[in-house]
Amino acid sequence: MKPRSKILIIAGSDSSGGAGIQADIKTVTALGSYAMTAVTAVTVQNTTGVKSIIPISPKEISNQIEFVSKDIKPDIIKIGMLHSTSVINAVLNSLKKIKIHKIVLDPVITAKGGTKLINNDAIKNIRDKFLKRVFLITPNIPEAEILTNTKINNTEDMIYAANKIINLGAKNVLIKGGHLKSRVMYDILVNKKEINIFRNKKYTTKNTHGTGCTLSSAIATYLSCGKLLKKSCELGIKYVNQAIGSNLNYGKGHGPINHLNSIKINKKFI
Repeated sequence: MKPRSKILIIAGSDSSGGAGIQADIKTVTALGSYAMTAVTAVTVQNTTGVKSIIPISPKEISNQIEFVSKDIKPDIIKIGMLHSTSVINAVLNSLKKIKIHKIVLDPVITAKGGTKLINNDAIKNIRDKFLKRVFLITPNIPEAEILTNTKINNTEDMIYAANKIINLGAKNVLIKGGHLKSRVMYDILVNKKEINIFRNKKYTTKNTHGTGCTLSSAIATYLSCGKLLKKSCELGIKYVNQAIGSNLNYGKGHGPINHLNSIKINKKFI
C-alpha cells in the first residue's frame, strides 16, 4: 500500500510510547500516511508521570524541519510540544521558509498526570504569535482555560472559550471535552462561520494517555488526504474513541490507547 500523504510532525518524544512523537507516528501510519519528524524535546516518562524533560536546541529543531522538508515536502504539518519562547520563534521562522500553510496545532501544555510541560512565556508566545499562523488548534479544556484565562464547566463555556481563541487570531478551534463532568463526550469545533458539536460515548477509564496527540495527528492525516475540516474532525474523533474503547490496560498509571484499532491483521505470524 502506498501512503496517501506526507505529514511532518513537530513535537516532543514520549519514552512510554503513548503520547508525543511516538503516538503521532503510530496514528499517521495506522491511517495510511507517511510520517516525518522534528523532535523538540525528549521526555523521560512512563504511565505514572514525567521524570524529566531534555530540550533540543532551537537551532537543531529548525535544522530538522528545514532539512527534511527540503527533501520530502509535507502536505501538512502537525505541531505538538513547544516548550519555550526560543523554540516557538525557531519553529515560526522555519515555517516561513518551508512555506507550508496547512498547520494543525495541539498546544501541549500539561501531561496527563498534571505535570506542566512548557513555561509561562511560551504559553504567551503561543497565544500572541502562533494562533494566527495555524489552520486548526485543538486544546483540551485545561489548555483552553490557560489560553483564555477563563473557567470551563459546560459546553456553553467551551463555545465561549473557543470564540475567545478565534478573537486571538485562530481560524478554527476544536476544544476537546474529555475533562467535562458529563456522561457524554462533547468535542466542539468553532470558527467564524459555524459551530459543530460532536457527541460520542464517554468511556470510564484511566487509560487515555496520548489522546490529544493522537486526535490532532488523525485530523491532520484526514485533512492531508483531502477531507474537509468537519469530516476530518468527525473521523479523527471516531478513531480516538475506538482506540480508547480497546482499553489496552498497559502500565500502572494513565495507560496508552490502542493505535492499531484501525488495522485488521489477517495473516498469521509464523
